[in-house]
Amino acid sequence: MTEWQKTNWRNKPRVQMPDYTDAAALAKVEAQLSQYPPLVFAGEARRLKQHLGAAGRGEAFLLQGGDCAESFEQFSADAIRDTFKVMLQMAMVLTYGAKVPVVKVGRMAGQFAKPRSAPTEVVDGVELPSYRGDIINELAFTPEARIPNPGKMLQAYTQAAATLNLLRAFSTGGFADMSMVHSWTLGFTDEQDVQKYSEIADRIQDTIDFMGAAGITADTTHEFSTVEFYTSHEGLLLEYEEALTRLDSTSGNWLAGSGHMIWIGDRTRQPDGAHVEFCRGVLNPIGLKCGPTTTAEDLKVLMSKLNPENEEGRLTLIARFGAGKAGEHLPRLVKAVKEEGAKVTWVCDPMHGNTIKSATGYKTRPFDSVLREVRDFFGVHQSEGTIPGGVHFEMTGLDVTECTGGVRAVTEEDLSDRYHTACDPRLNASQSLELAFLVAEELTNLRRNGSKRAAS
Repeated sequence: MTEWQKTNWRNKPRVQMPDYTDAAALAKVEAQLSQYPPLVFAGEARRLKQHLGAAGRGEAFLLQGGDCAESFEQFSADAIRDTFKVMLQMAMVLTYGAKVPVVKVGRMAGQFAKPRSAPTEVVDGVELPSYRGDIINELAFTPEARIPNPGKMLQAYTQAAATLNLLRAFSTGGFADMSMVHSWTLGFTDEQDVQKYSEIADRIQDTIDFMGAAGITADTTHEFSTVEFYTSHEGLLLEYEEALTRLDSTSGNWLAGSGHMIWIGDRTRQPDGAHVEFCRGVLNPIGLKCGPTTTAEDLKVLMSKLNPENEEGRLTLIARFGAGKAGEHLPRLVKAVKEEGAKVTWVCDPMHGNTIKSATGYKTRPFDSVLREVRDFFGVHQSEGTIPGGVHFEMTGLDVTECTGGVRAVTEEDLSDRYHTACDPRLNASQSLELAFLVAEELTNLRRNGSKRAAS
């Protein structure tokens, strides 16, 4: 990796990135960011890589979730706390189903930039550049707001640093106490509509009670009251990524200091493109979104570029096809991985292939479609004899009405009540926790089927 430099991406074709009109202002911001401390550290990224390697072997399970796009305007300690809280609840339920540790990775502290399907949008006959996330331009539909502003990178850094500071406090300051987390879940399962999940909740409670009787409590065991929590985002705005990239003195390798894990989107995975070039050279674990147009040959080339040493935990393949399509597309990619003998962690993103426009004009995602894609994903891996290593959700701890369905039955008519996302619709707290229970059932069934096969 000695030939790689963090500026190499500038010589490659770039897509989904803004054209800044003020080169001097951009250079000033990049110089300023390059002097700031990294947001994460190399040892943390290496530890996450080990955990993801375990998920790839079936010895752990990844839960990755958070905002579609973080907002400057909606930034608050309460919002961070609520999303963190729901992820802890989901992780506890998934731990019960998988019977392995759950690796918790938030789409937080860096998920500010968004790829768009078109460079411009038209409203009432007026055409303007698309909104690309708060780190680039503004949501307001005016010519001034849509001009890319490099100064927004500094605000994104400040917000990311504050978010990470709070997450680290929550992770170690008692908020993650196992008994407290489960008490929140019991409040959910007590409600009439979701009592079907109470059996799982009761079994989790029995386990906690047993541990307490055995003397394993928050007072006696550090692991009972603390969690490891990592951050991730799409590494889309490469000027920001480069400015926060640092040389790790321990290993001599480069660290993307903007987050523990960064991923390459389905629109930016060109093998000879700027995003692949940047990501191939950093030591962080890398995610790669795989959509319906991903060919087996493309995947083989990308795996070779992004993980030439075939290192466990280095490369996470995030499948996003749409409900009913995993059976068509995923097997060919699984076969390509087998043919190469590649070590990857397979993860399901059931959100991005299931976005529709409702009759009321809002973008939404039907809960049933999300669940179907998850089940399809597990089904393919069971058929192929491979390991489903995790799930990746766009979600929030807030009580929004952006995705339809779930036990509380958000309808298309309800969407306008609390539709707050700046980009794509997110699962709310109730839908997220319900999905965790349903995924836990899939994991339990997978484990049972595996035991039966081993016994026979």
